[in-house]
Amino acid sequence: MYKYVFISVLMISPFSRASAQQVNRNKDSSRHDYAVTAIPTKTFLHRMVLPATFVLYGVFSLNNSTLLDWNEDAQKRLVAANGNYTHLDNYIQYLPAVAGHVLSIAGVKGKHKLFDRLMIDGMAAAIATTVIFTVKRTSRETRPDLSDPYSFPSGHTATAFASAELLRQEYSDVSPWYGIAGYGVAALTGYLRMYNNKHWLGDVVAGAGVGILSAQLANQFYPLVRKILFHNKTPFAVILPTWQQGGPGVHMFYSLP
Repeated sequence: MYKYVFISVLMISPFSRASAQQVNRNKDSSRHDYAVTAIPTKTFLHRMVLPATFVLYGVFSLNNSTLLDWNEDAQKRLVAANGNYTHLDNYIQYLPAVAGHVLSIAGVKGKHKLFDRLMIDGMAAAIATTVIFTVKRTSRETRPDLSDPYSFPSGHTATAFASAELLRQEYSDVSPWYGIAGYGVAALTGYLRMYNNKHWLGDVVAGAGVGILSAQLANQFYPLVRKILFHNKTPFAVILPTWQQGGPGVHMFYSLP
């Protein structure tokens, strides 16, 4: 049981720091200033430690005998009884991303304008899906249900945690509870992937790490990308390639007048 406590502590620990470092928000929403800036390098590297630990845990779980036993134990405890699986995980993985835009429509001011936020979302998705696609084809880890050799890492979990981290970062100055809710949905997504017998514990933990890292990298390097590609001007439209659910796709972003 101690290993589940360990994983749970890792999952919620970003919020103890986020809550303590919450900055004073602007009380006059009509004077809200949007900024496209990167955080200090030292802070950025510090924030990468936790998700990098998730990824390393997942990598070691592929061959380490103790972690392999944890995978087996978690699967026996969490998999659906009598094959009563659910498709809920296919949908809720996108909820944190949807929530971020619903909040914007509702008038909750985030850190970025809509176009910039969409671009950051697209960059995070491109990073996460590229990593997931590449590693799945390289590791060739068999799923618990033996359906295919693309178990490691969990793409659903990566998508959910990337969106949850972006939601947390975007609205951290407003309230830490938006991020907490997003991470709750992401954790549920990871749990359901094991419940549905599609992933091992190590797959899910690594997927969470990949998702969080992708969101952090996108937020950190978007200001540089914006400066190089757009010269800090908002373009009319941008198309970014991506890979989702086993097939290629694109993200399209439009700048509304």
